[in-house]
Amino acid sequence: MNLIKTTFKELKYFLILWSTQALSQLGSSMTNYALIVWSYTAKGSALTTALLSVCSYAPYVIMSIFAGSLSDKWNKKITMLVSDTFAALCTISIFVLLKTDRLEIWHLYCLNALNGLMNTVQQPASDVAITLLTPKKHYQKVSGLRSFSNALISILTPIIATAVLSFTNLQTIIYIDLFTFVIAFISLTFFVKIPEYKADKNTDSFLSLTKSGLTYLRQNRGILDLILFLACINLIASIYNAAFPAMILSKENGGEIALGTVNAFIGVATLIGSIVASIMSTPKSRVKVICNTLLISMSTENFFLAFGKTLPLWCIGGILGWLCIPIMSANMDVLFRERIPVSMQGRVYAARNTFQFFTIPLGYILGGYLVDKVFEPFMAKNSNTMLSALFGTGKGAGAAFLFLFLAFAGIAICLVFRKDKNIWKLE
Repeated sequence: MNLIKTTFKELKYFLILWSTQALSQLGSSMTNYALIVWSYTAKGSALTTALLSVCSYAPYVIMSIFAGSLSDKWNKKITMLVSDTFAALCTISIFVLLKTDRLEIWHLYCLNALNGLMNTVQQPASDVAITLLTPKKHYQKVSGLRSFSNALISILTPIIATAVLSFTNLQTIIYIDLFTFVIAFISLTFFVKIPEYKADKNTDSFLSLTKSGLTYLRQNRGILDLILFLACINLIASIYNAAFPAMILSKENGGEIALGTVNAFIGVATLIGSIVASIMSTPKSRVKVICNTLLISMSTENFFLAFGKTLPLWCIGGILGWLCIPIMSANMDVLFRERIPVSMQGRVYAARNTFQFFTIPLGYILGGYLVDKVFEPFMAKNSNTMLSALFGTGKGAGAAFLFLFLAFAGIAICLVFRKDKNIWKLE
């Protein structure tokens, strides 16, 4: 009990920030989920809906490399408050347009792009704030808690949003989103004290700060190579995300219920992995944990999705693929926080966001193209071959075939970066 009390005391401000921001994130996720439903209902196009995510990621990826220098210069709390307020104003704009029956899909594209632009400053400021609020010995525990809240949000968002939409409407979800924003805003303003750091008073020019972040990565190849490792994994993961619903919804034993069931198992697996990451002891080699967990994920789920033809097999694949991801994420987060000086974290994290996440929109577009234009037509022409016995027939067989390629590509990426000497020097 004394240990628990001491831990709570040491993490007091982090716990307030984490819990209230997670609540606000749940509200925002519910709004995004409802808008995806609204856009698909209005347009009936998967590409139109996918572009909502692309519009969010594009400015985030392009501008992050420059915004990190601003994040290092500006006060962390004020940066977070302004960014959160801007996001709330975007939500209010959607509400007004919806209420006046003027909401169009292009409005959502523009607002998502603006939100993505603000996130380029807000995200690194939030990451640095957590470093400042957390004693070094609790880095792994804090990373596990953040993964836990993200997993819980991914599970609760479709459940709560669907229930609210069933009994009320989109406006009610926006009310909930704004209410959670107010709670997070008040908590951050009055109840969280973020230590001021000398980097906030940095008088160097914008360009010199941006250049210093890139220079740091060039001089610390282990961190840069680890970021590029994750960029390659994100490319595979985003192709997976584009192909996954296309396969599950189209398969003979699939459908909407099957897709929801597999996603639920993935969410539970992520939740369990987050708990493990929070309570596990410090590993002897964090690099080995990162490499091994990613190898397990890449070498299991994609094979189950490629060859599996029933819901239980898809669920097993989802569990094996996502159980280790929070453990990987927590150990990588600790490596970054321990190795990167606090004064540099804002601009380095921002540069990381550009290099690590630029493959995600590319992967979504590539995944959709490969499924629609390459693998599905190929399987349709070879419906009476051995391939049909392995991957099935009809729509969805091409997506299943694609997962086999993703499995081998993921394994190859893990094995190549596992031999990277620069990454192992981080030990």
